[in-house]
Amino acid sequence: MNILVAGGRGQLGSELQALRKGAGAHRFLFLDRPDLDITDSGSVRGAFDRFQPDVVVNAAAYTAVDRAEEDREAAFLVNRDGAGVLAGCSRDAGAFFIHVSTDYVFDGTASRPYREEDMPCPEGVYGRSKFEGERLVASVDPSHAIIRTSWLYSAYGQNFVKTMLRLGRERESLGVVFDQTGTPTHAADLASAVLHIALRHDPAFHYRGVWHYSNEGVASWYDFAHAVMEFAGLPCRVEPITSREFPQVAVRPAYSVLDKSAVKRDWDLRIPYWQDSLKTLLTTINPR
Repeated sequence: MNILVAGGRGQLGSELQALRKGAGAHRFLFLDRPDLDITDSGSVRGAFDRFQPDVVVNAAAYTAVDRAEEDREAAFLVNRDGAGVLAGCSRDAGAFFIHVSTDYVFDGTASRPYREEDMPCPEGVYGRSKFEGERLVASVDPSHAIIRTSWLYSAYGQNFVKTMLRLGRERESLGVVFDQTGTPTHAADLASAVLHIALRHDPAFHYRGVWHYSNEGVASWYDFAHAVMEFAGLPCRVEPITSREFPQVAVRPAYSVLDKSAVKRDWDLRIPYWQDSLKTLLTTINPR
């Protein structure tokens, strides 16, 4: 099987690269800018012609949530239009398309974990651009699985865990919001789930669906930061503050816990608890 990964140097793409040695005889092609511009149909079709993918994973995204409020055109170009280009090429090639989306498609007003059938209602430009990307993928209709995830972190790139580790070494204390609730997700776990779905899908079946995947459990950003300091053995005190005390350009969902029942049932997945996965990462990147 030939598996093409767009966004191959991002958090998810890098974790998929780490897994490919255990994926048997399957061939992988990891592409990122400048090797692949997902908004350019010529660039994408050229990559498809050369590699002949059976599975395409779209791990490419515009993820600068605050910057997107002033850079709307760029966010929609990547998150909506680029997703559509990849979906169209996947459909034409008969490839299974795995598209990674986000909890930000919801407005955060729910009182129980979001299910796949709940109506998206994104608040900011980032969330709207990702939701429009989902809609475009569904309308182009390759055989596809849209995977929504949340609060992604890893050993690669810039993310919340690495920021907390840096601040924990620099400061005696810091304030972190406690009134935004979701679930941290180790990108290595998401990569394992994506690869599992890629290898388990039946090429003879036309998939059309959305599935939610994050680690198990619930946390606030304060809980997440406190756990980073505790597990890393850093003395920095974490103080709870409100979102009003830490204003940001873009509105964040107050509640974005995802219900994973469907992905566990449909794809036979076991999902690790978020604190266990965080400990696993910290033993790798922050050994005591």
